[in-house]
Amino acid sequence: MIRVVVVDDQALVREGLAMVLGAQPDISVVAQCASGEQLLARALDDVDVVLLDLYMPGMDGFEVLRQLSVKALLLTTIGRDRDIRQALALGAAGFVLKDSTGAELAAAVRAVHSGMTVISPAAATTLSGRPALTPRERDVLAMLGQGLSNRDIATRLGLAERTVKVHVGNVLAKLGVPSRTQAALRAEAVLRS
Repeated sequence: MIRVVVVDDQALVREGLAMVLGAQPDISVVAQCASGEQLLARALDDVDVVLLDLYMPGMDGFEVLRQLSVKALLLTTIGRDRDIRQALALGAAGFVLKDSTGAELAAAVRAVHSGMTVISPAAATTLSGRPALTPRERDVLAMLGQGLSNRDIATRLGLAERTVKVHVGNVLAKLGVPSRTQAALRAEAVLRS
C-alpha cells in the first residue's frame, strides 16, 4: 500500500484529491494538510509520497521541498519552465498539473513511489520546447526506435515489463505522440538533442 499525504490550501481540492487517490486499491491517503507548515509539523514516518501544491500562502512548495525528506510529487495549475526546473532541482520526484485525470495522478503517485521521476505531458512541453526525458526513458526510447517490444526492453534493461510500460507511457506523453510507432520515428532526432 502506498501511503500518501495530500497538501493543498484549498479544502475542496484537497478533499477531491484525497477521494480520487483513496479510491485506488493500492493507495491510502493517511493525512490531508492545509499548509506546508502543517505538513512539516507532522511526523512523516508513515508516509511514502507527499502530493504537494506548489503555490500556497505562507510556506510554498519550494520551501517545503527544502525541508522535506519524503518523495514529493508537486501539483499546480500552472507549469512554468523555471518552476518545474527549480522544483526538480530541490528534489521533487515529479511535477503534475491539476488538469491531469485521476488515473494520470494515481499513475504518477505509483511511478514516484517506485523511484521514477514523473512530469505530466503538459508540464514537459514547457521545458524549453523539448521533451525532458529521464536517462531511463531515453534508454527505452532508443529501444523503441529499434522496434523492440516491452518484454524485450524489460529483458535488456533488467526491469519488470510493467515498469517498462510506465516508461513507454511517459515517453509517449512527453513526446506528445499517440503511439509507439510515432515515438520510434522521432527517437533518433530526440536522442540527438
